[in-house]
Amino acid sequence: MPRLLTEALDKAVSIPSSTIEAHVATLRRRNPHASPEQIVRMLEQEYLLVVAGTGAAVGAAAALPAVGTGVALALTTSDVATFFGASAAFSLAVASVHGIAVQDTERRRALLLATILGDSGARAVSDAAEISGLHIGRVLLTRMPMTTVRKVNTTLTRRLVRNQAAKQTGLAVGRLMPFGVGAAIGAIGGRALGRSVVDGARTAFGPAPQQFTHQVEVSVRDEVPGLPAPTPSEPRQLGQG
Repeated sequence: MPRLLTEALDKAVSIPSSTIEAHVATLRRRNPHASPEQIVRMLEQEYLLVVAGTGAAVGAAAALPAVGTGVALALTTSDVATFFGASAAFSLAVASVHGIAVQDTERRRALLLATILGDSGARAVSDAAEISGLHIGRVLLTRMPMTTVRKVNTTLTRRLVRNQAAKQTGLAVGRLMPFGVGAAIGAIGGRALGRSVVDGARTAFGPAPQQFTHQVEVSVRDEVPGLPAPTPSEPRQLGQG
């Protein structure tokens, strides 16, 4: 399970930024009068539907009499990958609504890990950055030096493997139960995991902005020794280009 989790995490943080921005822009076009807070709530509902629906589908399929252990394991692998992928897309979309676009995978990884771990992740980021009383998402994505981001990732990855391994293993066993029980467990379990990610995103970013702002892209200049910490580039309007 630990290897499965880390592989799913690696794949999840590679989602193109253009895909995230396009989805947020589509939501805004379809709901021209929606506020940033309303867009975030739409993203939350979409995300919860995906993780609950996938969990139910996997539970229903895994419990079929003809499904063997190998197929059940493959279904579980697919469900874990979907959970991480959907969680990454969701957290990056929320960041986009808050006016932040991040290209590099280390910051994306830290955001995803902190969001999935919720309060525990937020405390780890706050301790590493020696900050308190701030929403860690913006600090993590725009102001934290890359060396600190990598340190955070090491700590959070260990926590995530312990945390998610137990949860995902329990769900995998529950989804194998027959007579529709597995599907129900998959749906309820998937939604519960998703709800913790939604709460983690709220903790990381705080309330949505009052209005849509210019978006900043975070550079990774501190990848090169001796250069200062990353700073936002010139802003550009969300959804343009």
